Amino acid sequence: MSEARPIVVRPGEAQAGPATAGMERRQLFERNGRWAGWIRTDAGVAGGWHHHGQHDSYIYILRGSLTIDYGPGGWESLLVTAGDFIFIPAGIVHRETTSPDGDVEAFLVRVGDGSQLVNLDGPEPA
Repeated sequence: MSEARPIVVRPGEAQAGPATAGMERRQLFERNGRWAGWIRTDAGVAGGWHHHGQHDSYIYILRGSLTIDYGPGGWESLLVTAGDFIFIPAGIVHRETTSPDGDVEAFLVRVGDGSQLVNLDGPEPA
């Protein structure tokens, strides 16, 4: 029987995530449907509509602020700032827009199965 051990990922060991204009992603850990990473997004970047499949997302905003649009027609929104924790349930269609005042840095954990990113043309109509 193997003994469970702590895992340390040093800054230079993080894996670069998919390239997206205005975003820097680093995968820190992935195992058995659990994923952890870090993301930095430039000021004023508006992401596209998407959801994270069957993954719940747990996000802690380290620096900056952004707006998360969601719901029917994308009419609902949340403003989140440094120190806020966000839970986004699996399958929730949303998009993020970074404040024009500065970039955003966040730590995220996703737990679930299947694809972690499903891009869409937009939310369901209102």
